[in-house]
Amino acid sequence: MKRLLVVAHCPSPNTRALLDAVLRGARSPDVQGVEVVAKPPLEAGPEDLLAAQGVILGTTENLGYMSGALKDFFDRSYYPCLERTQGLPYALFVRAGHDGTGTCRAVSSIATGLRWRPVQEPLVCRGPYREDFTASCEELGLLMAAGLEAGIF
Repeated sequence: MKRLLVVAHCPSPNTRALLDAVLRGARSPDVQGVEVVAKPPLEAGPEDLLAAQGVILGTTENLGYMSGALKDFFDRSYYPCLERTQGLPYALFVRAGHDGTGTCRAVSSIATGLRWRPVQEPLVCRGPYREDFTASCEELGLLMAAGLEAGIF
C-alpha cells in the first residue's frame, strides 16, 4: 500500500475546512491502495516523509511567506531527507490573504533543493474566503491519491 502524507498548518476554521476537503478527496472511495496520513507540521517529521510515496503541503500565507510551523517542519526534515526523498511527488495548497507568490516561491525553493517533483502548480486560495475553495482542495487530494494509486507519480 502506498502512503500519502498531508502536512498542513490550519490555525482557523476556514483553513481547517480546506484541509478537510483535501483529506476527503484523498480518501475518496474511488481510490484504493493509498493510505492517507495527516499531521500538523509541528508533529510531522523526517520519519513521516521517509515512509511516504507522496506529500501534500498546506499553509497559510504569513507576511508573504509560509507559516512558521511549516518552516519548522522543513528545518527538521531537510537534511535527514535530502538524499533519501529525491523525486518525491508533492503538491501545495496555500490560503492567501494576498497573492501567495512569496509563499509559493519559498516552498518551491525548499522542494527544489530536496529534488521533489511538483505534480501541479500550487493551489492558491486567494482573497476573502469563499466556499468554492473547498471543491478545488478536494480535487487536489483526489488527484494526488489517484496519481499515486495509478503509479503516475
